[in-house]
Amino acid sequence: MKTAKRRRIFSCLCFCFLLGAGVLIFVAMDYYRNRYHNFVSNDGEEHGYYITESISPDSLLSLLSEDYTISSSWFYQRHVSKANFSQARVGYYRLPQSFGDGLLIRRFMRGEESPIRLSFTNQIRTRQQLAARMGKVLLLDSIDIMQRLDSLEFLNQYGMNRETAICLFIPNTYEVYWTISPDQLFDRMHREYEHFWTEQRLEEAAQLGLTPTQVATLASIVEGETNNRSEHPIIAGLYLNRLRIGMHLQACPTAIYASGNFGLRRVLKRHTQIDSPYNTYLYLGLPPGPIRCANAATMDSVLHATRTTYLYMCANPDFSGTHVFSSSYSQHAAMARQYQQALNRRKIK
Repeated sequence: MKTAKRRRIFSCLCFCFLLGAGVLIFVAMDYYRNRYHNFVSNDGEEHGYYITESISPDSLLSLLSEDYTISSSWFYQRHVSKANFSQARVGYYRLPQSFGDGLLIRRFMRGEESPIRLSFTNQIRTRQQLAARMGKVLLLDSIDIMQRLDSLEFLNQYGMNRETAICLFIPNTYEVYWTISPDQLFDRMHREYEHFWTEQRLEEAAQLGLTPTQVATLASIVEGETNNRSEHPIIAGLYLNRLRIGMHLQACPTAIYASGNFGLRRVLKRHTQIDSPYNTYLYLGLPPGPIRCANAATMDSVLHATRTTYLYMCANPDFSGTHVFSSSYSQHAAMARQYQQALNRRKIK
């Protein structure tokens, strides 16, 4: 009897031990799959996903299965149920090389988006191009952006108008959320604009007799003249000299802008006669706004323009991308003839 009783106790203890061990293993595995590891990238890389509309956890799992191997779909479904996760929210989400269910559920359930990199360059020349760029990169309708770029009431809160609106968008790479709203985007760009225009830069612009938007406008012309950054302060100084004496800027990039043909390689007399406030061959002073989104570095080149007596510039006939500068018209005319002859030899029209 005693032997049988001992056996029953031993069997009961073994059962309890195995049951406890099983529970501990399950709890540990549940914790591990939820907290640390249930998904692993097939190629060892991170992956990003644009969720354009709310989707179910099952659809999300199918989407991720193209890039990730799931160790246990049962644990995934268990954790989804416990978290009451029913819909993945719209947004852009970047996932690491490996992760647990908890990270996935938390991000997609709460909409904890990953920022994207929004980049644009000085090749954006018009409000239409700017709106199209924003609509392409962000979950925005370019029409919504264009409406704000056209609204004087909206732009007035930033001290801008239709012609100067692109000044807010200083070329750079910014981290923003893909689902950013149009108003949030403008507020963000305005903060970046104010960050650039420090008290020192504002004082430097005032000393030149220019407003920040005029600095951006002149910088946009300088960039239109050359990609050679070493010449930017010199060209800026030349145009500042012309502004001081009331001389027409006669900047070819403004005639090109007025023509609407941004691929124009040779400015002819008919281009300089286009009646547009942007054509500095016809109208004195600066155009009403930039002819492209001006880089921060070029605006600094305007603020720290080289002091010279130059009033004229001509592209170098060797097509090196540099210019020949002069203080007298006779010197300029001689160099201009050489450049025109070089264009003719290359049959550039």
